[in-house]
Amino acid sequence: MLLHLVVFIWGFSPILGRYITADAWQLVWFRILITLVVMYGYLKVTGQGLKIERKLFWQLSGVGIIIMAHWLAFYGAIKVSNISVTMVAFSTGTLFSSVIEPIVYKRKIRSYEVVIGLVIIAAIGMIFSIETEYWKGIVLGIVAAFLSSLFGVFNGILSSKEKAGVISFYEIAAALGGLSIYLALNGSFTPTFFTLDTPSVIGVLLLSLVCTVFPFIQTVDLAKHISPYTIVLTVNLETVYGIIWAIIFFNENKEVKPSFYIGVLIILVAIFLNSYLKRFSQKWQDRKNQ
Repeated sequence: MLLHLVVFIWGFSPILGRYITADAWQLVWFRILITLVVMYGYLKVTGQGLKIERKLFWQLSGVGIIIMAHWLAFYGAIKVSNISVTMVAFSTGTLFSSVIEPIVYKRKIRSYEVVIGLVIIAAIGMIFSIETEYWKGIVLGIVAAFLSSLFGVFNGILSSKEKAGVISFYEIAAALGGLSIYLALNGSFTPTFFTLDTPSVIGVLLLSLVCTVFPFIQTVDLAKHISPYTIVLTVNLETVYGIIWAIIFFNENKEVKPSFYIGVLIILVAIFLNSYLKRFSQKWQDRKNQ
């Protein structure tokens, strides 16, 4: 139930991404900055210490850089295409997790997971052939999905080593540090960069306070109890929520061809079929072990 609440909240984040007029670099930098400040306050109020082992620090820093790159790709995709295209491309995370998780956790790759992942890729290919003008958004959305899968798997490993709030703080701090260094080196930190219009200020505040702090900490905590693949599978519902919100707020159903939704339907059927097969496989395994 909690995971579904998190995903529902995340489903609104692409809406804010389109509403915010600032570019992806500004959006992500300010989002990370505000989130970090709020997380620090949360840790202080709850009395959680920030002292961790050096090895864990560097591990969390690496995950933080992955998060930074994921957000840049995700919101970059929205800026160069639209929400619907981005969310459909993002649903490829199921395929990536079906391969990455078994490798990292050293378990057998389930053939049906790969097959369903390939079906999703085929549906993406069909959409790509229809909506060729949005190819940059599709590519960036797929990159965001891959990075999200990496983040989920690595957090599944690291979540047991420290409290969720502390883990989240160091990951977000590394994301801010890495992005700030990059922007400083390429000369992006100009007065214009720090100037946001009213929609951007409102959007970034909502994105940081509502769609980041609570969901981020809860996801890290849930990784202690739920497999990365299950998390990614549930997160695919974000595609549904995102597209629905996009139609309601931005009339995106008028921006894409009707055949686009045939591809979306194939992807959603594949996702839910995957969930069913996973439960069936688990029940069969439990009976076999009895």
